[in-house]
Amino acid sequence: MRKAIVIFIVGAAFGGAGGFALGIFFYPYIFLADIVASDQVDNQSARQMVATGMFIHADPRDPIHYGKGKLTVYQDLVHLDGDFEVGPGPKFHVYLVPEKNVTPSTNVARTMYVDLGRLKAFKGSQNYPVPAGVELAKYGSVVIWCEQFGVLISPAALKLQ
Repeated sequence: MRKAIVIFIVGAAFGGAGGFALGIFFYPYIFLADIVASDQVDNQSARQMVATGMFIHADPRDPIHYGKGKLTVYQDLVHLDGDFEVGPGPKFHVYLVPEKNVTPSTNVARTMYVDLGRLKAFKGSQNYPVPAGVELAKYGSVVIWCEQFGVLISPAALKLQ
């Protein structure tokens, strides 16, 4: 009888942990995937465009971590265009990264990145203010980064204007 209780407790622990892990993984797909952002750039004609870029699928062998779409960097704002899209996941952030060529093997967490904030939606146009004093010429990429798991989701190399 004691052996059966131990087996039940161990099974319940593994089952609970597995269910929790699956819940964390599937939550964004079930509840957040349909949210589409629609931020506009105020006074676009008065803003100075600094750079443009295109998000890419960093590792085509990975069907979960992907991104696509254009972005525009203004002197005080990073704007993800309306065609922006990433695969859903937990705790995605938008970073300015000094490296021009960011790959899955790049240790983004050890660079002198600037965190512009948590991703607002997995699709659609979004604005992220650039903090005062940030010299945009020193940053070669904008990346979508999963802080929870330390994973590159999608990089966009910047082309200075």
